[in-house]
Amino acid sequence: MFKSNNRAVIWDMDGVIVDTAFYHRQAWQEVFGKKGILFSEEDFRHSFGQRNDTIIKEVMGTGVSPDELNTISSEKEVIFRESISQNLRPLPGAIELITLIRQDGFLTALASSAPIENIRLLIEGLGIEKCFQSIISARDVSRGKPDPQVFLLAARRLGTEPGSCIVIEDAVAGVSAAKRAGMHCVAVTNTHPRDSLIEADLTVSSLTEITVNDLKSLLSQS
Repeated sequence: MFKSNNRAVIWDMDGVIVDTAFYHRQAWQEVFGKKGILFSEEDFRHSFGQRNDTIIKEVMGTGVSPDELNTISSEKEVIFRESISQNLRPLPGAIELITLIRQDGFLTALASSAPIENIRLLIEGLGIEKCFQSIISARDVSRGKPDPQVFLLAARRLGTEPGSCIVIEDAVAGVSAAKRAGMHCVAVTNTHPRDSLIEADLTVSSLTEITVNDLKSLLSQS
């Protein structure tokens, strides 16, 4: 049952909490390169934040078989985890803001298009695995961002209504998903330029610019 007084912040992970873009791009380029497919910087920017199956179908066409899709996706994530595990670095202000909002009584969830194995590796490596009441991964949803399914599921698991939720995102698809879910959205320009994130209610260059009072002000505008 939804409780309107339950304020919540729903976090994306890649590009918001953790600086992973280089390692994702590198992994995609390696797996596609083995098939003779060029995966450019522009291709990566366009797809960042989307589910693996969506990315693979966009690059290889919808005729790719389920078995090949799963093989490519699994190989890509193994390459990613091997490289990021030695280069884990939080983005500025992320862990500090997570800590502050928890201390202020906000509920928190992590809602990512990533496999659960990636999520566990990253949040445990940063020591923040106990900061989230709910974690939503790619296996929990059937539709990826910009569909709002992942954020609506996070709100439901937290027991709060969409209008009492703030999503923190960095990707165009993620911002769109947050707004389609009827939620407030803070966008951080870690991976996309400001002019591509215009759907967000508030856009910042770094999470160091955000305070708990800023988040409360967003909710008060409902």
